[in-house]
Amino acid sequence: MSKSIVLGGGCFWCTEAVFSILEGVEQTQPGYSGGNVKNPTYEMVCEGNTGHVEVTKVDYDPEKITLQEILDIFFSMHDPTSLNRQGNDVGEQYRSVIFYDNDSDESTIRASLREHEKKLSKKIVTSVEPLRNFYPAESYHKDYFRNNPKTAYCNYVIKPKVEKMRHIYPALLK
Repeated sequence: MSKSIVLGGGCFWCTEAVFSILEGVEQTQPGYSGGNVKNPTYEMVCEGNTGHVEVTKVDYDPEKITLQEILDIFFSMHDPTSLNRQGNDVGEQYRSVIFYDNDSDESTIRASLREHEKKLSKKIVTSVEPLRNFYPAESYHKDYFRNNPKTAYCNYVIKPKVEKMRHIYPALLK
């Protein structure tokens, strides 16, 4: 039976690219969560006034990849100690957040956050919140890295993150 987790770790193009290469991940969907505006657009979210975060919904088979493995990758693929920023992407829409839709996952998420915080020299600022809403992003955001490999952002921001995860977690790749 498939499960889902919604992750905000900076630009959703990066998060989707990393999770789409993992064995057991059935589907990824970039979108927006956490805000108060219904059906926000990319432009609205980029303005920073909706309260939404750029996120990726990860549908996965827990028999093939565990929530703990997903969280390990999440905490490794971005800087969970950076408040409202990942690299040059700045604003609340880029905040580090985990939205869960299953209350039984909350304790696993919080325990993982504490374990990862012990490994780092700074406090993790990733928030853990129940999923209130998820709005799929516009279709051109889906598989952005795969569909636009020659763009500068893909080459200089996304590709290094994907390669890092390939190196750290080779056993989890498709």
